[in-house]
Amino acid sequence: METTINKTWIDTEIETLEEQRQKSEFPALKLEEGKITVFEVDFLKPFEEWIEPETGTVKKIIPVIHEGEQKVFWLNTRNPLYGEMLKAYKELGQNLFKVMRTGTAKDTKFNMVKE
Repeated sequence: METTINKTWIDTEIETLEEQRQKSEFPALKLEEGKITVFEVDFLKPFEEWIEPETGTVKKIIPVIHEGEQKVFWLNTRNPLYGEMLKAYKELGQNLFKVMRTGTAKDTKFNMVKE
């Protein structure tokens, strides 16, 4: 009996992983829990986005400079930090941010540190 192999969710997942690798040639910015991370955002062109196939979650791939190194910050557009950064840039021209991460997994929160 001959079996025809159809495209499965695994095939889609593998393609998605390849897309992620191609979109992001730079390492991801990782924020440590309880620590302030300082980075500069490049607002010169629109951010690329990635949509998680299963849930439809939209993440922006934000180019940043962290500790002198080009990185990307993957940020859910529903995260309040995303809107705060856009408004700070539009209203104040701010592109340098200090952010503290608290919690893990679903309880992760990013708080902008203001001086």
